[in-house]
Amino acid sequence: MAHVGKRIKQAREGIDRVKLYKLDEAVQLVKDRSKAKFDETVEIAMNLGVDPKHADQMVRGVVNLPNGTGRILRVAVFARGAKADEARAAGADVVGAEDLVTSVQGGTIDFDRCIATPDMMPLVGRLGKVLGPRGLMPNPKVGTVTMDVKSAVAASKGGAVEFRVEKAGIIQGSVGKTSFGSEKLAENIKAFVDAVAKAKPAGSKGTYIQRVAISSTMGPGVKVDPATVMTAPQTGT
Repeated sequence: MAHVGKRIKQAREGIDRVKLYKLDEAVQLVKDRSKAKFDETVEIAMNLGVDPKHADQMVRGVVNLPNGTGRILRVAVFARGAKADEARAAGADVVGAEDLVTSVQGGTIDFDRCIATPDMMPLVGRLGKVLGPRGLMPNPKVGTVTMDVKSAVAASKGGAVEFRVEKAGIIQGSVGKTSFGSEKLAENIKAFVDAVAKAKPAGSKGTYIQRVAISSTMGPGVKVDPATVMTAPQTGT
């Protein structure tokens, strides 16, 4: 059995690990137990009633958090000509075409989000084995393959968070910082859950959103009553 440190034991005090807390209660518990010397990230984990091995049960999308992520992201854009100029004007940190492909192939990946214009995808496709495992591969389904470079850069800089279901039917994502006010964190969490709910695949049967939990980087998980997070009740089929 793994040793549980004193700090973790103290953080768990007062948390019922079985109880489903209302969202506002859960947020406050997470904030109160954030004792690290840095501004901890607040994470959400959702168990979904899907089997990602089936194509019709894959869940993937993007959500624009109303209060941002609290994190400064470096954005790279694969584009040429006027679209490259548009990307730079919009605040992209890295912009290029063949030169950027060569740089990434050489192991230089100094960005957190990647956007590409459609005409660049034959080139960017060569980077699948490098960008794919890092979750950086541009994809039209989440708005990162687009001609509207300006909006895509603004969204990435302003709080756009991609999500994708993992093998066990779990989705995880960042929804802010513990320094955020409770209301702002709650708004971000509701926006994240709402986006996942709207991404419900046709192949999902029964209860779609089964469990929701939130935690800080160094803190314990707190289970949340899904009914207090969702803007509309879910219906099983």
